[in-house]
Amino acid sequence: MRILTAGLMLVLATIAAPAGAKGAAAACVPGGACARPLPVRVVIVTMFEIGKDEGDVAGEFQLWKTRAGLTTRIPFPQSHHDLFYNPKTQVMGVVTGVGTAKSATATMALGLDQRFDLRRAYWLVAGIAGIDPEDASIGSAAWSRYLVDGDLAHEIDAREIPADWQSGYFARGRNGPNDPRPAPPSQGEMFELNGALRDWAYGLTRNIALPDDPTIRAERARYTDHPMAQRAPFVLKGDHVAAMTFWHGAKMNGWANDWVRYWTGGKGEFVTSAMEETGTYQAITYLDRIGRVDKDRVMVLRAGSNFTMPPPGVTAAANLLRENEGYSGLNAAVESLYAVGSRVVDELTGHWDRYATTIPR
Repeated sequence: MRILTAGLMLVLATIAAPAGAKGAAAACVPGGACARPLPVRVVIVTMFEIGKDEGDVAGEFQLWKTRAGLTTRIPFPQSHHDLFYNPKTQVMGVVTGVGTAKSATATMALGLDQRFDLRRAYWLVAGIAGIDPEDASIGSAAWSRYLVDGDLAHEIDAREIPADWQSGYFARGRNGPNDPRPAPPSQGEMFELNGALRDWAYGLTRNIALPDDPTIRAERARYTDHPMAQRAPFVLKGDHVAAMTFWHGAKMNGWANDWVRYWTGGKGEFVTSAMEETGTYQAITYLDRIGRVDKDRVMVLRAGSNFTMPPPGVTAAANLLRENEGYSGLNAAVESLYAVGSRVVDELTGHWDRYATTIPR
C-alpha cells in the first residue's frame, strides 16, 4: 500500500506517510474534523468476509479488494472492518458485518465520517442471498427496486395459527393477515430505490454471461418443478426481503412473496432474501436529509448462493441443514456479483465527468 497525494494523506492518519509529507496525515483522524476530505465516487457495500481479505475462500468483499485495486487501507475503528480505497478510481469498499444492526450503524458511521466526501458517491450493495426458485437459479444476480423488511410485524407461533389464516405473520396496525385494508404507511417496512437507476444498471448488465460450474448445475437439476431454477445463471430484476432470521421452506417462500406484494401494492416481485438492506438504506435516508449522501444514488445487487426452498421430495428442515454445511452457489454468487457490479462501477468511474452531476437513467 502507498499514499499517492497530499490530499489522500490527510485522511490516512495511521498509515505511514511517504518521505516529505511532514506528518500531514495527522490532520485527519477517525471521528475528527477534516479540512480536505477524501473524494469517493462509488462505495461498494459488502456484508462479510469468510476469513482473510484475500488469498483464501472468497466471501463478498475479497474479489472487490483484489480485482478493483482496493489496496489503500483506511482505519475505521468505529465500525466492523477497516475501509479499503483505490486512489485512482476513487472507489471505496466497506464490510458492514452481518445483520441490520451492523449494516445500519456501519453505514451511518461512514456517512458521518468527515474524512470522506460522499455527496456524489454512488452506493452499490453487493451481497449473496437466498433466491426464489420460482424466479431464478443460484448464481443469478438480481437488481432490486423494493426493499421489504421481514422483521417489523406482528407474529404468533405457527402452532397457534387460526385455521383461516395463511400465516401467523401480519403488518402492525392490522387485524390479522386477512385484514383487507391496504398496507399502512411504511415506518421502515418498505423502501423504494431509484427505479430509473436500477433499470439503467440492469440494461447495462442484462447480457453479461455469468459463471456456471458443475456444482450449481447439479444443484439446480434437483428443482425439476421449477423451470427458472434450472436455467444457467442470468441477470434479472427482482425485489428483496431483509430479515434477521435465516428462514427456509415452501411456506416461508410463499410468505415472502405475499409480504412483498402486500407492502409494494402489487408492484414488487420477491426474488432474493438476506438480512441487511433495510438497515443500510434506512441510514442512507437519514444521511440524505443532512446532505451527506444522495439516496437516489443507491443500487442493490444480490446474487443467489442458495435457494429459499427445497427441491421436490426434500423437507425444509433437511435442506436447511444441508445448506448450513456450505452454500452450493457461494463461489458462483460472488463471481456473479463482481462480474455484474464491476461493469456498473467501471462505467460510472470511467465517465465521471458525466455521472458526477447527472444520475444515469
